[in-house]
Amino acid sequence: MSRILERSSAAVPRREEIVARLAASPPLESLLTADDVERQQLIGQQALKLAAVLLLVVNHPEPTVVFTQRTTHLPDHAGQISFPGGRCGAEDCSPEETALREAKEEVGIDPARVQVLGRLPEYRTSTGYHVTPVVGWSEPPLEYRPDPREVEAVFEVPLGFLLDPANHRHESAFHHGRLRRFWAMPYGERYIWGATAGMLVTFQRILAGPPAARR
Repeated sequence: MSRILERSSAAVPRREEIVARLAASPPLESLLTADDVERQQLIGQQALKLAAVLLLVVNHPEPTVVFTQRTTHLPDHAGQISFPGGRCGAEDCSPEETALREAKEEVGIDPARVQVLGRLPEYRTSTGYHVTPVVGWSEPPLEYRPDPREVEAVFEVPLGFLLDPANHRHESAFHHGRLRRFWAMPYGERYIWGATAGMLVTFQRILAGPPAARR
């Protein structure tokens, strides 16, 4: 696990506050920018594969969130930073079961060590996935055993850093000849971006309370 490179600068809510905010979450449309809402609607017009991820908060003195660096040979999101998670299996009865099963298979997190706090709004990705982000809470220490076929590294980032809007960048780049806008949260040598960063922006806005008007 990489060392903490930057100190958090945003207030970190307690577990009970996170549960309450998630339970009272407004519709996704009120949490996103107009561009993000339009992109989510366009992606939703195609057939999507169901998936779930685990946004796991670890209750250190300074709480952190668990991320994986995916291996470079995977067919989807190769080399990118993501939450533990993956496709919903036929044996899964809920997104929570999918997220916990995938976290165990990918990085060895024992489901018994995770308390599920709630869900973020469902998120559609440009790579064809309909993702349910499940928010979990765990007490340290956690032992990670990453599957080398899927995960190159496991690391944690301070929750306060991720909840600070000053660290949320709205960037753009050309992809397949089209200008694409996306969220990014660079952290030291790690570049958190795309759907993972978008879910974190949504998480921050839910925890911050009633949203202001989005540009």
